[in-house]
Amino acid sequence: MRNIDVKELIEAIGELEKERGISKEYLIESLESALVTAYKKNFDSVDNVKVEINTETGEIHIYSVKTVVENIEDPLLEITLKDANNIDKNYNIGDIVNLEIVPKDFGRIAAQTAKQVVIQKIREAERNIVFTEFNDKKGEIVSGIIQKADGGIIVMDLGRLEGVMPVKEQIPTEFYKVNDKIRGYVLEVEKGIKGNPQVIVSRSHPDFVRKLFEFEIPEIYEGIIEIKSISRDAGSRSKVAVYSKDENIDPVGSCVGQKGVRIQNIINELKGEKIDVIEWSDDSAVFIAAALLPAQVLAVDVREEERFAQVIVPDDQLSLAIGKAGQNARLAARLTGWKIDIKSETQIRELIASMQSQEESEETTEENEVEETAEIVEKNETEESEDIVKAEEIEKNEEKIEDEQIAEEDTKKPKKRTSKKTTKKSKKELPEETVEESNEE
Repeated sequence: MRNIDVKELIEAIGELEKERGISKEYLIESLESALVTAYKKNFDSVDNVKVEINTETGEIHIYSVKTVVENIEDPLLEITLKDANNIDKNYNIGDIVNLEIVPKDFGRIAAQTAKQVVIQKIREAERNIVFTEFNDKKGEIVSGIIQKADGGIIVMDLGRLEGVMPVKEQIPTEFYKVNDKIRGYVLEVEKGIKGNPQVIVSRSHPDFVRKLFEFEIPEIYEGIIEIKSISRDAGSRSKVAVYSKDENIDPVGSCVGQKGVRIQNIINELKGEKIDVIEWSDDSAVFIAAALLPAQVLAVDVREEERFAQVIVPDDQLSLAIGKAGQNARLAARLTGWKIDIKSETQIRELIASMQSQEESEETTEENEVEETAEIVEKNETEESEDIVKAEEIEKNEEKIEDEQIAEEDTKKPKKRTSKKTTKKSKKELPEETVEESNEE
């Protein structure tokens, strides 16, 4: 099929591969697929059609693909063994036969289709290439020129596509102007509604500071010095904890540089944002004390289970340790991952005195309770003893009353009875002779 200058098309595809990095094979396959669709649509064909493009000669061949069978059930998809052998005697049952088709006026349709497909596939391929390229740059720093800055979203020209910086990813203290060249951290790469890649850029992310340190400090880039953690209030202050396994290397000094040259370059990029470089330590108390710089710390009491630290500072260092609106303490807590409570010496003394007073009060209360208890016990014992005395008195009174009743009864008894008793008694007392005389009488 030579109605169109396909050879020229192939040459153009080759140029595209060189200029834009789009695979030639990818474009050829896409073109072949599009021609198959165009053939079926324009000729109302449901045949199993295949298109092949010769990349050397530029010729296009269209084939109807059929299976060799004994008895034909679907003539559009099958061919008898006899007809197949007329084409080639080597065909057998089950083989696939490609029957070339030369449709009338298909050259014009092919040309239109080829043009549309190439344009579309070029756009798709470019989008995919750009997406892959910037997706590989995720977590890296890119430079761009501001195209739009109206107080809302910032649009940057990154070369092959645009970068977008939302308001929350901007530094609050910075002012952006059109045509200014700035750097940003590639936070995310997304595909837009129409498939166009979109790069989300940030200047407020803590990792933006991390990458700036890698650019400016070779020891960090080479891995000699490690950044353990970063906490940041974008535009105001950042704290960076650094560590080196080599005891001969001062990680803080290496980051600051001679006369602060290295750190100053980072500060300039961040438009004057303050940066505290702190040496990381596996001793939690030491690390927390360092994290509160520039404030001086007297003592740190840590509770590992709760990850809570009580920090004591001099009275004149309290406001510095806490920072404006609590910024220094907040950044230190983020940097270390600990909850930090800061107290001055005076506050600690007052707290200790209050606790001692409370303990003494509790002890006094306990003593009073003991005394009250003892008084109650003593009172109860006294009452019991009084009850016993009263019981004894009652018992004595009852015995006395009983004796009086007996004596009263004895007084009321007849005298005869009494005299007999007396007689008997007197008989016992008298001499025997007298008793005898009395008896005789």
